[in-house]
Amino acid sequence: MRTHSWRTPTLVIICGGLVLSLSLGMRHSFGLFLQPMSFDLGWGRETFAFAIALQNLVWGIAQPFTGMIADRYGAGRVVLGGALAYVLGLVLMPLSADGLELGLTAGVLVGLGLSGTGFGIIYGAIGRAVAAERRSAALGAAGALGSLGQFAMLPYAQSLITGTGWAQGLWVLAATVALMILLAAVMAEPAAGDTASARPPQALSQALAEAFSHRGFWLLGLGFLVCGFQLGFIGNHLPAFLVDQGLTPRTGMIALSLVGLLNVAGTWFWGQLGGKWRAKNLLSILYLLRGLLIVAYVAMPVSAATTYAFAAGMGFLWLGTVPLTSGVLSQIFGVRYISTLFGFVFFSHQLGSFLGVWLGGMVFDATGSYAVIWTVSIGLSLVAAILHYPIDDRVVGLSAPAGRVA
Repeated sequence: MRTHSWRTPTLVIICGGLVLSLSLGMRHSFGLFLQPMSFDLGWGRETFAFAIALQNLVWGIAQPFTGMIADRYGAGRVVLGGALAYVLGLVLMPLSADGLELGLTAGVLVGLGLSGTGFGIIYGAIGRAVAAERRSAALGAAGALGSLGQFAMLPYAQSLITGTGWAQGLWVLAATVALMILLAAVMAEPAAGDTASARPPQALSQALAEAFSHRGFWLLGLGFLVCGFQLGFIGNHLPAFLVDQGLTPRTGMIALSLVGLLNVAGTWFWGQLGGKWRAKNLLSILYLLRGLLIVAYVAMPVSAATTYAFAAGMGFLWLGTVPLTSGVLSQIFGVRYISTLFGFVFFSHQLGSFLGVWLGGMVFDATGSYAVIWTVSIGLSLVAAILHYPIDDRVVGLSAPAGRVA
């Protein structure tokens, strides 16, 4: 008798997308708390920025290990544990008396929560639930649904900050994020096996040795570092940057909401393209477009109109990297250990996020400006575009799959 037959691929995609919606939507909202929390507690921006940077680093460090657990025992247990850690971190965050305690709550606990409820775990479960030919589109669909949370949570969080204060707002958001605990049941897959693959069975140690000896694995990681740097900096510092330019906190909220809204279309769009064109080449194009967009934004006077245009364009390019990167990994190495392998690549992304968030705060406190970080972001876009082009995306140990458009 088959178990878990009620877990249809469509249900896994929808519930996985809802987990991403809550998890990433809350994470996308942290930038709204930077200024009011720092002002009320008398902290410099680096204190809050370091805690969020630490959150990204802990998320990245923990991701390979939560991925291993998910690959071995199924994603459900990992999502449940991650949701509990996430809620606890949000509940304790307003009680933090200094930077150390904020680092433990917003940094360590929320970071662990994100590692259990983020892309690595959800995309791994979806990758095992759908056929290979549908995988890129399915990942794009789940990512698009997750992006709805980034759009919806921002005005929700801003209204809580305005109406109840940032501390009470965080507690309400903790109760909202707790809905992931219920969704964990759908993600409770059996121990996964790469049954749809023609590759022979592998031990985890063999899969890791194979990946770490592949140049493309390292190039994907370096490219993902750039993605994390840009998203970490923009997502957490853009609201404060706009206030510095004489605009209102509402402008920052709308801008980040536009990022989330356009990310719905963008993630779906890049996921669909990844099923028809070589994902590594699409990644190069995406990073080039990001660089050109940042150049255009910083070259013009900052206004609400230019900011909204920038946010819309950046949103369309925001998380399209994730289904494409996961798709390249699945194509080369299969899906048996995809959560683990994605976890190691994702560590680079989160190292970049750590640097983007922390250096953004540190450079601002030292210079009173974000100009240096904007310039670095432009240069890194070009580097990432160059890094992806030489990746060998043929299946390891097998001939290259047919039907791909070069």
